[in-house]
Amino acid sequence: MGMASTYDQKVFCRQALIGGNYGLLNATTFVPNPDYYGALLWHRIMGSTVLAVTKESDPNLCVYAHYAKKKPGVSLIFINLSKDRSFNITLSNAKPGDAGKPNYEFVGKQNREEYHLRALTGDIKDDIVCLNDVPMVQTDSEDIPAMDPKLVDASTPISIAAQSIAYVTIRDFEAPACV
Repeated sequence: MGMASTYDQKVFCRQALIGGNYGLLNATTFVPNPDYYGALLWHRIMGSTVLAVTKESDPNLCVYAHYAKKKPGVSLIFINLSKDRSFNITLSNAKPGDAGKPNYEFVGKQNREEYHLRALTGDIKDDIVCLNDVPMVQTDSEDIPAMDPKLVDASTPISIAAQSIAYVTIRDFEAPACV
């Protein structure tokens, strides 16, 4: 979804909602598969306006940024494809007027919102995904569990575990087009 949106693709359709090994729901039980939670977070967090991202890092780390959905700020998704390497990400500031630098200011005074997805057992083929270390299993009433962010001090690096996905929203990230 991140790559498609960088090319101004407005709609993304899954091959299957139910069935096969790619469905968002289990074909027998209709219980959400792990991909469901990533797609749901994307829908809730990532706005429609895509932002350019540059990174100085390993090619196993993919990064995409959008304006946040419904509230001010910027939302990023970090996808760590590495089997054994985690990353600590520091966002850098570029001051307005710096030649060749983006025209934005990262204030970083509010806590940032983080959603970390990883396989329960560490095996990416696992049927259960954890969100911020909480297994995503339906409630007794068969509802989707709460998907609350972890609030993190904005002055600390963003930690991305091996074979994980992290959605991060920074509410006090100010770019000219965001206001």
